[in-house]
Amino acid sequence: MIQSAQAFIAPFLDPLALGIVVGGTALALILRTPLRDVGRAVAALRTLGRKRFEAAPLLIQIEALSRIAAKHGVMTLDRSVITDPDVAAAISDIVDGKDGATVASHLGERQLARAERHRATSDFWASAAEIAPAMGMIGTLVGLVRMFLTMEDVTAIGGAMAIALLTTLYGAVLATLVAMPISTRLRTLARAEYIERARLIAPLETLATREAPRWRRPAQAA
Repeated sequence: MIQSAQAFIAPFLDPLALGIVVGGTALALILRTPLRDVGRAVAALRTLGRKRFEAAPLLIQIEALSRIAAKHGVMTLDRSVITDPDVAAAISDIVDGKDGATVASHLGERQLARAERHRATSDFWASAAEIAPAMGMIGTLVGLVRMFLTMEDVTAIGGAMAIALLTTLYGAVLATLVAMPISTRLRTLARAEYIERARLIAPLETLATREAPRWRRPAQAA
């Protein structure tokens, strides 16, 4: 069974064709993308298997922190263990006496920065899906040139034709079965996280408004 599978796959493996498509695609991506974004795009592969982000556990934590602040004072929140970076940043602002509008503004800025990073990451893989077929066509042309140059050698024609066909195949497979699914998955996860994180702003803003120093609170109507 294993030998038959290997015999089936063997004709579709060609190091030169694979190098043209994969190496060429990688080179083009590196040339057109800042290295920082390249690193983030590669690191994002680790998130593909994660579940969609949900704000519910963080909302429960924010509610608990609100009760602690009401009972023991806002300064006690500085000793709380908070793993989420947005909630931690907001609580730090609240402890520092920032008002609700400022906290909401900072959270909005973090949201936009994160959305931009996610967009750059998904665009990286979408670009790979665009480049790979083009590199496949370049490989096809290389194979055809080699074939025409070796027309007198019958034994070399098959290898050149294999490169011409396999590079097209590799480009299509890399684009449709690898790069584009990764881009779509990352975009879906990013969109879900953006929507869920937006739910955190209101309760944190409310907590900040409640705990803001008295001299910074708006005057109450008589």
